[in-house]
Amino acid sequence: QVQLVESGGGLVQAGGSLRLSCAASGRTFSSYAMGWFRQAPGKEREFVAVISRSGSTTGYADSVKGRFTISRDNTKRTVYLQMNSLKPEDTAVYYCAADDYSTVLAGHGRYWGQGTQVTVSS
Repeated sequence: QVQLVESGGGLVQAGGSLRLSCAASGRTFSSYAMGWFRQAPGKEREFVAVISRSGSTTGYADSVKGRFTISRDNTKRTVYLQMNSLKPEDTAVYYCAADDYSTVLAGHGRYWGQGTQVTVSS
């Protein structure tokens, strides 16, 4: 069992930056790939980024490639999403999830956090 808690969301102007954190409970954090997803009002949840168990492999949605960076610290049981050059269309609730790498990349997760709101003003 893994419990996930996101933090770091907020209101930022277009072009600004935010860093999201997702803290995990339990001793098995390093056994899971971790991912970030987002859901904007009236839209379906979409995949944002994934990182392998060791952190050596990452994947990104085309819409955030080059602007967002996913990383993890297994000693702190935390995964991060550094978001730069934010755009109004990045506005959404951001969720972290844990599962196998291929499952997260496909848009699914076994464990989910409660989400954190990111709002980018123009």
